[in-house]
Amino acid sequence: MASTNSLTLELESQVSAPHMFRATVMDWHTLAPKLAPHIFDSAHLLEGDGSIGSVRHYNCTSAMPFKVIKTKVEFLDVDKCECKYTIECDGIETSTWNIKIKPKANGGSVAKVECTSKGVEGKDMMLKTKDFSIDMFKDSTTDMFKTVEAYLIANPDAYN
Repeated sequence: MASTNSLTLELESQVSAPHMFRATVMDWHTLAPKLAPHIFDSAHLLEGDGSIGSVRHYNCTSAMPFKVIKTKVEFLDVDKCECKYTIECDGIETSTWNIKIKPKANGGSVAKVECTSKGVEGKDMMLKTKDFSIDMFKDSTTDMFKTVEAYLIANPDAYN
């Protein structure tokens, strides 16, 4: 039987909510190969203009258990810094991500990331294998978020 896993993360940042949202959600396909070249060889907008229905294509390195990831924007509210997207990749039947980035009183933000994924029976390596456990998935999501935060702090005019 294929496995289903869920994760919820709350990630605090020194960077404002709109600033983080533009970088981590709206333009991640541009930043991913620059900030995480050990994971992404390349990425581009495959369909659409970034709004609802848009599809992004990511080519992964050998560090990942799959070669390609496609994401589709299902819901987007840029003003509220909220989105929902689905992921398609080898070994995943369904994967839904909800991201909400809220402002904090100190000018920073907190991102709430919720993900539910169901693997394809017999191919759900991402969800079941020791090499790519749910804990590793949480760690990699946190690392990518913190990498974007560091980039934005070092480049304060980016994504303003």
